[in-house]
Amino acid sequence: MARFVTIAAGQLGPIARAETRTEVVARLMALMRQARANGCDLIVYPELALTTFFPRWYFEDQAEIDAFFEREMPGAQTQALFDLAREIGIGFYLGYAELTVEAGVARRYNTSILVDKSGAIVAKYRKVHLPGHAEHEPWREFQHLEKRYFEPGSGFGVTNAFGGVMGMAICNDRRWSETYRVMGLQGVEMVMIGYNTPVHNPPAPEHDDLSLFHNHLVMQAGAYQNGTFVVGVAKAGIEEGVDHIGGSCIIAPSGEIVAACTTKGDEIALARCDLDLCNSYKRTTFNFDVHRQPRAYGMIVERKGVTTMADGTQVPTKG
Repeated sequence: MARFVTIAAGQLGPIARAETRTEVVARLMALMRQARANGCDLIVYPELALTTFFPRWYFEDQAEIDAFFEREMPGAQTQALFDLAREIGIGFYLGYAELTVEAGVARRYNTSILVDKSGAIVAKYRKVHLPGHAEHEPWREFQHLEKRYFEPGSGFGVTNAFGGVMGMAICNDRRWSETYRVMGLQGVEMVMIGYNTPVHNPPAPEHDDLSLFHNHLVMQAGAYQNGTFVVGVAKAGIEEGVDHIGGSCIIAPSGEIVAACTTKGDEIALARCDLDLCNSYKRTTFNFDVHRQPRAYGMIVERKGVTTMADGTQVPTKG
């Protein structure tokens, strides 16, 4: 029997800093109702879907920074989203800023969760590839301080849910082939990715006109090379003066975009995904057990980059 998952890419338009969590959750709930009315099993929301994308601004007051973080999930203001999911029978992926205490130490992560149709959290992921910079750079039109406000997560897991093997990533993770391959090696059949991507790239403005192309390129390649569906969902439009790409889409294991949003506002794109289509790629061209040659790939884990080893030391010079 085919395993179908009907999914909605729940794109969000800009969120104002003055917008309350309750107001944002009401927008998420409206998209959730639309998705369920169209027969969806699962709706995917963007990265940091409960707040404006605050890493674009430099803050010195830790209390001001922490106001953007969730200390529990669900919390008082997000409980309504979980209640609605349980009431109407739909799951969701949600990105948010997480503040937790581990061994007495406060930790801050860029996080996503996967919630099933009963309203239960079945998986949590913390963003691994934090982009940007850690110190204030006044020359920029806007900052990208994820390295200042978050610490990286530890890896990429998968979860059996919604009748298939589900994985999660966040924003910059989608640009790295390792993201998809690690989950591909675990048999992933659907990767959900929320993102916030500005049109303008201050360190490399020559990339600006290619932002949307690159967004689709990396996700389509990841889908095809790992025989998996990929659902990429944006927070889009001009938020606090910064224009963000949209491009939310659902991609088949063939690498083809099968559904996409067409605006930069609150919108859903829908697709009925047959997870068994993954097998057409996982058992042929990308049958890892038959074709991969791990002995040739050692440098991928031995080195961090061209000049730096994985442990932070310099790459030895050839004598």
